[in-house]
Amino acid sequence: MRAILLGGGLGLLGTLLGTRFAISVLVSKGYGQLIRDDGPTSHHTKRGTPTMGGLVIMLSVLAAYALAKLITHSSPSASTLLLLFLFTGLGVVGFLDDYIKISKQRSLGLRTKTKAAGQTLIALVFAYSALRFEDSRGTTPISSAISFTRDLPNWELPTVLVLAWVLIMVAGTSNGVNLADGLDGLATGSAAMVFGAYTIVNIWQNNQFCQLTQGPKCYEVRDPLDLAVVAAALTGACFGFLWWNAAPAKIILGDTGSLSLGGAMAGLALMTRTETLLLVIGGLFVVITLSVIAQVGWFKVTNGKRLFRMAPLHHHFELKGWAEVTIVIRFWIICGLCVAGGLGVFYAEWVVGA
Repeated sequence: MRAILLGGGLGLLGTLLGTRFAISVLVSKGYGQLIRDDGPTSHHTKRGTPTMGGLVIMLSVLAAYALAKLITHSSPSASTLLLLFLFTGLGVVGFLDDYIKISKQRSLGLRTKTKAAGQTLIALVFAYSALRFEDSRGTTPISSAISFTRDLPNWELPTVLVLAWVLIMVAGTSNGVNLADGLDGLATGSAAMVFGAYTIVNIWQNNQFCQLTQGPKCYEVRDPLDLAVVAAALTGACFGFLWWNAAPAKIILGDTGSLSLGGAMAGLALMTRTETLLLVIGGLFVVITLSVIAQVGWFKVTNGKRLFRMAPLHHHFELKGWAEVTIVIRFWIICGLCVAGGLGVFYAEWVVGA
């Protein structure tokens, strides 16, 4: 438990103090955000705001976890190393995308196929490795079964389909957070709530861990306490970064942050055996992603008509005249309700079956 508190506290301090330094460096180098001309006109004032802020979150989480392990004299587990690989790997893909935008002074970075290839490679390496590292009980970091609050019986998949399922989850969550990163603080604040939920889930699973507490409802998972340290570090880092990212943002998350945070969500869901429950816990990101899918689909079916004034959904409300801060706070409320609902479902399943 001491490592969890250290991870969260150090992650918070890392971004709270480190982001201020990063803003100074990025401003001095002229690494500012480029704004699309077809977006809301109110966003033009954000042109030049330092971007790639997700790099601070990445470094803070990695440093917080390493220091927490060092101070508590404990070794990292295979699960956390794989999770950090997924988190960092997707962050590197996002960093390349952000850097190309800045260096070439254009609103589009990596080519779509190149970006997708990078995400695919990282996700597949993660999935294949996570199916291989067994502990003394033969439990791997992720399982071959689809899960809700735990692995569902009779839902085991062959390895090829597991790899495809992991790829879908990683692509879905990383792009979902990326779509939500359109208003100051929206993605960061929402991600903090989701990671806070997974900190609680991992702590609860450790208390009911089959390796420690045998019983019909114990959790067949791998390294839950160590995963809680990473989840706490992510929570703290997002909260610290939000100090600078809240409206009016002094720095923008960028693809570096949105892809890495989305990947971490997928990794935690897979490793806690709560894959489909993530649809509830991360409900806000699901709704935002579906708004884009619906907009594109409706546009094609109706030969050019729009379902929303603009997608993703938060831009629709901007064009309706809602203030940016109002949209962000109301979306945070929705995210909080989704997180509370997901945790409620997770706990209710244990109570009913206990």
